[in-house]
Amino acid sequence: MTNKDFFKACMMSELEATASVIASLPSDKLDYRPHPNSRSAFEIAEHIIAHAFDFEVILTQEVCDECLVMPFGDSQEGSQKLRTFWEKAIVLVDSMDEAAFNTVNVELQISGKSFVTIPRGSMMWFFLFDIIHHRGQLSTYIRPMGGKNPAVYGYSFDTLAAGN
Repeated sequence: MTNKDFFKACMMSELEATASVIASLPSDKLDYRPHPNSRSAFEIAEHIIAHAFDFEVILTQEVCDECLVMPFGDSQEGSQKLRTFWEKAIVLVDSMDEAAFNTVNVELQISGKSFVTIPRGSMMWFFLFDIIHHRGQLSTYIRPMGGKNPAVYGYSFDTLAAGN
């Protein structure tokens, strides 16, 4: 299995978990934050969705000025936006040859300032791991917000209690 193939397989397996965590956020409590210095649930979710938007930029261009916000109305809309961006990226990865994925450098900018230039595949892994990290943060918000945690890597207490 190549790096590109493994990345695609991981990306496909992480989509459902990430979309379901965002969809599980109670929409009327998206302003929840566990501490005044923490990001709100909305801010973390929009950061994750913005990363999914950036997948296409990373896969089709040689400069990615990171999208820092991606507004959405409610949790279901946020989950659907994420799915749309993510599924488009999977198609792009699938259609890309190994050299374009593994050797073409992409410059990551933050607010127009160069942060790092690394191979496209490495940047895709970087963004995917960051999404997984922030999804983990967000999953700890769901229950205190009054929601039910979805299954991510197996059952959650809430999915077992519901018989799913």
